Amino acid sequence: MDPSATEAVTENNQHSTAIDAPAALRADHRAPDRLVLQRGIFTGPSAKVSDELYAVVKGGAQRERLMLRLDQGARAHTNTYFGRFAASYWQRWTTVTEVRVGMVLDVAGQADIRLVASDIAGHRRIIDTVRVDSSGPVTLTAPIDQYVDGGALWLEFDAIGGALAITELTWSAAAPQQVRPVAIAICTFNRAADCAETVAALSSDPTVLAAIDAVYIVDQGTDLVEARPRYQEVVPVFGDKLRYLRQPNLGGAGGFTRGLYEVSAVNEHADVILMDDDILCEPETVLRLNAFANLTVEPTLVGAQMLFLLNPEYLNVGAEDVHLHQLRHGQRVPKALSNTSMLKKNQERRVDAGYNAWWTCLIPAEVVAKIGLPIPIFFQWDDVEYGIRAREHGFVTVTLPNAAVWHADFYWKDYDDWARYFSTRNSLIVGSLHADLDAEEITRKLRRELAEHLVAMQYGLVHTTLQGIEDFLQGPKVLRDGGIAALAAARTSRGDYPETIKHPAATPPIRSADIRIRRAGGTPSRTTLVLVKRAIGQWFGRTQPGIVGVTREDAHWWHVSLFDHVVVTDASQSGVRVRVRDKARARQLLRRTLRVLRRLRRELPAVQAQYRAAMPELTSRANWERLYGIGSE
Repeated sequence: MDPSATEAVTENNQHSTAIDAPAALRADHRAPDRLVLQRGIFTGPSAKVSDELYAVVKGGAQRERLMLRLDQGARAHTNTYFGRFAASYWQRWTTVTEVRVGMVLDVAGQADIRLVASDIAGHRRIIDTVRVDSSGPVTLTAPIDQYVDGGALWLEFDAIGGALAITELTWSAAAPQQVRPVAIAICTFNRAADCAETVAALSSDPTVLAAIDAVYIVDQGTDLVEARPRYQEVVPVFGDKLRYLRQPNLGGAGGFTRGLYEVSAVNEHADVILMDDDILCEPETVLRLNAFANLTVEPTLVGAQMLFLLNPEYLNVGAEDVHLHQLRHGQRVPKALSNTSMLKKNQERRVDAGYNAWWTCLIPAEVVAKIGLPIPIFFQWDDVEYGIRAREHGFVTVTLPNAAVWHADFYWKDYDDWARYFSTRNSLIVGSLHADLDAEEITRKLRRELAEHLVAMQYGLVHTTLQGIEDFLQGPKVLRDGGIAALAAARTSRGDYPETIKHPAATPPIRSADIRIRRAGGTPSRTTLVLVKRAIGQWFGRTQPGIVGVTREDAHWWHVSLFDHVVVTDASQSGVRVRVRDKARARQLLRRTLRVLRRLRRELPAVQAQYRAAMPELTSRANWERLYGIGSE
């Protein structure tokens, strides 16, 4: 690649790059007569992904990305995760009243094509059907008028008299007067190989690439994406559309905000799709989110669903909400699917999200103009806060089914991690901003959680949690540097706690012959009483002697606390951690816990008021420019 081309798309963090934005991002685009809402995709972006997430075939067939060829006598349907059209969502949130399904058929004999619908209970009904005996274009039509609470559309194909090939399959609707510009912002930190593959995935689909007006790569690491050959291979494909920015590590909040900052400076009508660096990207999802956002009745945050990267057929959750008074995010919306194989079950019911995580989520221009930029809390809860704030200003979030990316499975990440600092601190900040927190209730909740960690000999986890509470009580000044100092403190201070260290399973720091596996029984019915008993046992050493091995699935506090020396499998399944009863450390942490929680109970109302008063300044362009080290033009 010509070195000058790299210079043209690469910027440092010393000045605003808005003046160097891609030309396509600067103006609205005239819409076609019909807008493609989704396409017929027949195979995934990776061999790891089952083709049956796209179409199910009985009989002989050959697949390509945009083509399905059925042998004589074969049948196929798109009543699948990526093959369905989420009619309920389109009826509830958009101006679409009719959808047209067009395709080009190559017919060797006769073929039957059916447009089929479901309702909230999954009952099947035929909407339109055609028998074809010659090759050429075919169109079927369905009104979008009976799906408010649930239901979807899909296609069924029967190759009766000979082979049948289906290509150029599109679901379309009458287009708006203008199609808004859209940019993608990818935030990355030392995941250069993953990020390069995500960028390459976007470049692999000409239709999707044509619909994107800009791609911003915000690199906050030292392992640079631009140095990867895979990235350099695809840079020319983007032409003028790709921008590569470097800046200090300000977490996901700082990286994604940079994309919003840059795009909103160029065009106040441009939408931004925020996208994680380490996903397996389905380019079709970009097309679907963008089409949906262009046709919503009101400006709407449109999020993709998440499928598990290690278990690609499984859906994380259909839609999420937040329970601020319990400091809980990632809560499943009632009736939403969760941890479900999408090869075995479809989402029929419409479920309305409270927010959408930023593994992939479209933010409309109106939202940025109205509510400002995200809050600089580094990572964890930044996407939650922005979704809540948007709703408070009248902007809903829709998590769109049949539009997804694959992201690392959450249950493979151990809870006892430095990230717990940000989760604790930021949950308190977000709760303070958007709810009237009850100091007594919050203190009681945290006291219970910390007590469970203490009896389970997770002393480092107790420290990290208390560190988050203590920094929250400092007030908004703790966010002054965007989280750089907090990250360093959270990571380094855990080194003082041996049980936070992960060891290879084959070579733990004790003799394997001395470890006896102990399985857990059922969950106690009276957990509070059990917690008191375990605390007394731990305090007075009334624990079972010897070195015990506990699997990840059995590592409940009420089981681990029966012992005084435990080897526990890390949730990542890549090693083990060793917990040892330490009364002196437990006493020290207990005293600190009581002191910190007394302070939280006393100071919470005042600190909450401080964060609310600081919010306009924290989310301002000027504050983010200061953090980025850039000057506005």
